[in-house]
Amino acid sequence: MVLRTRSRSPSAQCPRCGEPSGRVHGRYERRLGDAPLGGLPVVIVLLIRRFKCLVTDCPTVTFAEQIPGLTRPHARHTPVLRRLLERVAEALAGRPGSRLALRLGVSVAKDTMLRLLRASPLEGPGPVRVLGVDEFALLKGQNYATLLVDLEARRPIEVLPGREAEPVARWLEAHPEVEIICRDRATAYAEAARQAAPQAMQVADVWHLWSNLAKAVEKTITAHYGCLRAAHEAAATTRVPEPPPVPDGFLDVRGRPRRIVATIRERHQAVQDLLAEGRSLRGISRDLDLDYYAVRRYARTASVDELLVKVTQRRTKLDDYKPYIYERFAQGCYNASQLFREIRDQGFQGDRTVVNGYVRLLKQGVVNSPPLPALPKPKRALRWIMTHPERLRPEQTIGLKEVRAACPELDATVENVRAFASLMHQHRGEDLHAWIELVRQDDLPHLRQFADGLLRDEDAVIAGLSTTWSSGQVEGQVTRVKLLKRAGYGRAKLDLLRTRILLRA
Repeated sequence: MVLRTRSRSPSAQCPRCGEPSGRVHGRYERRLGDAPLGGLPVVIVLLIRRFKCLVTDCPTVTFAEQIPGLTRPHARHTPVLRRLLERVAEALAGRPGSRLALRLGVSVAKDTMLRLLRASPLEGPGPVRVLGVDEFALLKGQNYATLLVDLEARRPIEVLPGREAEPVARWLEAHPEVEIICRDRATAYAEAARQAAPQAMQVADVWHLWSNLAKAVEKTITAHYGCLRAAHEAAATTRVPEPPPVPDGFLDVRGRPRRIVATIRERHQAVQDLLAEGRSLRGISRDLDLDYYAVRRYARTASVDELLVKVTQRRTKLDDYKPYIYERFAQGCYNASQLFREIRDQGFQGDRTVVNGYVRLLKQGVVNSPPLPALPKPKRALRWIMTHPERLRPEQTIGLKEVRAACPELDATVENVRAFASLMHQHRGEDLHAWIELVRQDDLPHLRQFADGLLRDEDAVIAGLSTTWSSGQVEGQVTRVKLLKRAGYGRAKLDLLRTRILLRA
């Protein structure tokens, strides 16, 4: 749709000297894209007059008239269409925005959308009292950026390149009004806050504290997993004097050695041998053609059994329901379909054929007694320990009791975890030192290492356990940033990503 029009004003104002002029020097047609009408593209063909400036001292000889609210110098879109395209660019950026604009009836190039996005004005953050700081990856393992969030206004206010202390320190020096800084346990942000904002109270995020505690607990479970295995085997021997030979975690279903077990043993030995020769982790990674992080995992694990725990303890969906099936079978229910329906009502999500196979073993006499619950993997035991006791299901509560009874160290770990959870929920940060002393009384090196690490960031940890401020909002904003980053397909630079983050706040 083409609309033709012209201005009827008798004169125009010189853009440089501001004096009006009525002397027409010439005319030309100017084409402006406008907002679509009924899904049809609209083009305004405007007859523009060029005027001659009458002021002799003005360096402008001739100038084109501008229609207020319709034209700007060198603009090819009306203000209405420009605002529409800016909103589309803010939401979808270049190529996706261009495709949406075409569906709306406007043909525009992706580069034009990016230029509009980069030209969008950004509002200043204003005074910030509570600041949240966290990092996010531009390219994981290589390039990172820092996100600053106003936790009271609940919006991002700045994106800084890198995750070092210097850019954050410069920003804090320009904003001395910051009173509270919520961060994770990264040393760079802590150092920046100490140097540039000594007046601000640093708050360590409780989610990161809980996550660090969970990692220490998982290492403790792995280190004492032999106690759980021994207790499980002892219970099996007590209940079944002569158990039938069954494949353990190191054998496949046919009783043959599993290849992955041998591979892990060979790689662990090779990494340890090269470390003894003084080789670096990067060099070992190149020599063995292994991922760097896999080499680091082999290097940090003194005993290969800790690595084998995660691959040898296999569970099936039927394990938790086998005791019930055996009990019903002993009562005279031999119908596999009936048993499948019963355990399905109890929450079983497996296939009917699995139940048929187990009932077939019962009929053949291969299974002679109710099987014990399967030995829990370290991850499952960790979940039981880190979950609030009131939220555990009955079978999980029983499993946790068996874990605690099998190993005094794990029993002490459960008590320490629940004491720390009490500090978090009741905001009793002042009791942190008492909790650390309790940990030091037990022979739990991984938990003790975690507790000693808390003392290195003591003030921030106590503040995190005592106040209600946390980095939860920041983590949510980082999730949104990841969505915006992926929408750019990795082709946009940091300046464009920063603009989208701040405009969408």
